[in-house]
Amino acid sequence: MMKRPKPLKAFKNIVRKRPAINEVVKEPTAGGVVWRRGSDGKSVEILLIQDAKDRWTIPKGHIEEGENAKETAVREINEETGLQHVKIQHWLGKINFRYRRQQSLVLMTTEIYLVGATKDSDALKPEEWMKGIEWMPVNDALEKIEYEDIAKLILKALKLIREHKV
Repeated sequence: MMKRPKPLKAFKNIVRKRPAINEVVKEPTAGGVVWRRGSDGKSVEILLIQDAKDRWTIPKGHIEEGENAKETAVREINEETGLQHVKIQHWLGKINFRYRRQQSLVLMTTEIYLVGATKDSDALKPEEWMKGIEWMPVNDALEKIEYEDIAKLILKALKLIREHKV
């Protein structure tokens, strides 16, 4: 007759204990829901990037010393997409999330803006770490976007665009 391991002992063998969190790190970031009119002149297209982990999202990144959130959004859009001609049109909101990085708890706050691509919007130059970059109709963007909070801001952006408030 075979002996069964005690449930608690078996559980302890499976679960590895994580080191304690030693610090809380605040990381302010900014980015944009970048949009343009489709080839028909009426439809709206959203620019999404696909990160190294295959997640579709918007261009965004860390606010550097001496920058404000708007400046960061424009810089990050330029760096990540190659777009040189964009215009901040409206503040859409702030997203807060947290994650663990080794022994740190990272509290990330992202300021999101509605950003219009003003010209040369087909001249995309994604960064090397990206797996994809694509202009897509709003419905496709909403299906592909990885983060629910960003999807809600895309809907807010679409409402502003349709009401001609930008």
